[in-house]
Amino acid sequence: MRNTGIEYSSTERAPVVLPELASLLPPLTGEQLAALEADLLKNGCYSPIIVNEDMAIVDGHNRQMLCEKHDIPYKMAVFSFEDMLEAKQWALDTQKGRRNLDKWELGKIALKLKSDIEARAKENMGTRTDLLTTLSEGQPPAPPVNTRKELADTVGIGEVTMGKVMQIDEHAPPAVKEALDSGDLSINQGYNITRQVQELPEEEREEAAAQAVELVKAKKEVQTLDAEADRRGKIAALFCKAFERAVLLTPTEENVRFWVEGTRMRPDEIQDSVKEARELAEVFSAIAGLLEKLLPVETGGAEGRCEDD
Repeated sequence: MRNTGIEYSSTERAPVVLPELASLLPPLTGEQLAALEADLLKNGCYSPIIVNEDMAIVDGHNRQMLCEKHDIPYKMAVFSFEDMLEAKQWALDTQKGRRNLDKWELGKIALKLKSDIEARAKENMGTRTDLLTTLSEGQPPAPPVNTRKELADTVGIGEVTMGKVMQIDEHAPPAVKEALDSGDLSINQGYNITRQVQELPEEEREEAAAQAVELVKAKKEVQTLDAEADRRGKIAALFCKAFERAVLLTPTEENVRFWVEGTRMRPDEIQDSVKEARELAEVFSAIAGLLEKLLPVETGGAEGRCEDD
């Protein structure tokens, strides 16, 4: 890949949108797209759209689409790529730093590159001139390309994980893939469910997979509730401990002097303690205000009370 240094404005040339490049990465969420649109409307398109020498967009599909929608001018920088695979790999490497893509999303992107990687490997084998010499000399030929490893390395995930993604893609019922897309399953969970249902008759697999997915989601919800209960318990214990210690303090001039002398505070340390004490006073004042809001409202009379007949 190299930057040719050639640039065009959107008024000079029109870029080409190729589906295989436009759909390489997952679409932006509604929130992400809205944020990008707001930025373009406010600041214009300050980064050029990257195109190849055939004017096909390699990076910047969303920006180009929004610029066309709002008649915002933009520039295009022409990059030269060895082939379509290199262009896709460059686009992926560029976007990985901007997007928070999980391993399942990266694995799906890798699968889109599978045919390109296999085609390049086949082409490289076909253009080698040393094969006949190697065979005539009795040396073993070069090992075949490990497609799974190539795919894993391309997107930056482990080879074992890539293998599981490939198995899920080929054999998993729709319920498993949908749960992975929504983040309700991990790759390991999706892979295990896929293996389990493979042993069932084909007509039973979808229902069994859906039930297994729901079971995993239920367990996840219970774990979330347990974690939330644990978090609340820790916060409650922290408040109790802070109050228990605070009420032991009797802020008299004599006690404060004992504290300063007993710890041999320097003047700068006294100043820091003054600042911290005032900050703590603000904290406890805020807590008092919040506690008052939790007090029951006095309604007066007998309203709101249940009485025996």
